Amino acid sequence: MTVLTTDLREALARVGTSTLTGVLNRRGLRSMTLYDVWPLRPEQPRLVGIAFTMRFIPSREDKDGPTSTNRSMVQPQAMEECPPGHVLMIDSRGDSRAASAGDLYIGRLKARGAAGIVTDGGFRDTDGVFKTGLPAYHRRPSSPPSPIVHRPADLNLPIACGGVAVYPGDVVVGDRDAILVIPPEIVEAVAEEALATYAYEEFAEAEVARGRSLKGLFPVAGEDAKRDFEAWKKARSGKS
Repeated sequence: MTVLTTDLREALARVGTSTLTGVLNRRGLRSMTLYDVWPLRPEQPRLVGIAFTMRFIPSREDKDGPTSTNRSMVQPQAMEECPPGHVLMIDSRGDSRAASAGDLYIGRLKARGAAGIVTDGGFRDTDGVFKTGLPAYHRRPSSPPSPIVHRPADLNLPIACGGVAVYPGDVVVGDRDAILVIPPEIVEAVAEEALATYAYEEFAEAEVARGRSLKGLFPVAGEDAKRDFEAWKKARSGKS
């Protein structure tokens, strides 16, 4: 069972996806960032949580039409079973012709303590979704109701979302730039390395702002930069 401590959540939220993708790439993990999935609003909170999954299959008129008596109840079930601190990850097959969810469902997730919701399809009622305060990521807005295109099939099994394999228990991190997953067994090590990388990036940004050349500074740190970085860290820790 994946456990995210408060310190770990704060570390992952602080460093952001750009730093995390670099760390994951150095570990040979290059297929962790969801493709063509974006924050509902750039100003929404950053997302950190644990994956809880739902899968859509294509709908069919006899099962999902307006007069059908055999409608799937998996979707409202997902809103009631996604645990607090988790992110509902929805496999919509990259199809945004109909909505993956709307503000009522997402409001229920928020009320139950979920950390966010992600789909490679689209959300409807996007103004209402934003007002819930729950971080939400999708491909684009989509007003038509989900049964036109989607039938909820199952919960908490491996899915595909944004071209990435997502497993229940994966750690999910999202910001303005991207949304990605991290295998839970390495998340602590990834966060530790990312914090160190982020600190050096802060130092390098300050040096560039002062007029320093990138040569020997970034992306490869020379001995002078390493020495200056250690001095910068000591000076900063003395101020705090």
